[in-house]
Amino acid sequence: MRVVLQRVSRARVSIAGRVLGGIGRGYVILVGFRTEDDGTKLEWMADKIIGLRVFGDVEGKMNLALADVGGGILVVSQFTLYADTHKGRRPSFVDAAPPEVATALYNRFVEILRERAAGPVETGEFGAVMAVELVNDGPVTLILDR
Repeated sequence: MRVVLQRVSRARVSIAGRVLGGIGRGYVILVGFRTEDDGTKLEWMADKIIGLRVFGDVEGKMNLALADVGGGILVVSQFTLYADTHKGRRPSFVDAAPPEVATALYNRFVEILRERAAGPVETGEFGAVMAVELVNDGPVTLILDR
């Protein structure tokens, strides 16, 4: 399981101009699953994301978590996080979980985030071609692997 987390001041995801989800301050999370992922890491990753202290306190130090700032989460499926670009010019996605596996993991991950996060958790549509718009705050971008 791999997550690219971006701290944002606002973000939204749409398909063909129709907005599916959006948040103000918070995180955009791009999440991908690999072939051997089985769901055992979902709770750990959700807790790690929710507990990260990457928002500035009154002194500007990264010391506040998502709940401290009333932030939301926008979760977008991203199988390309497991692209292998070592050979040739076209990425290989053999390490990415097949859609039937990844869909179930993605849905469960979103469910866990919704159960545990204090703020809103919005999503895109698994497997769809989406437009993700965001204003990266900082910028702060983290890669979380588990």
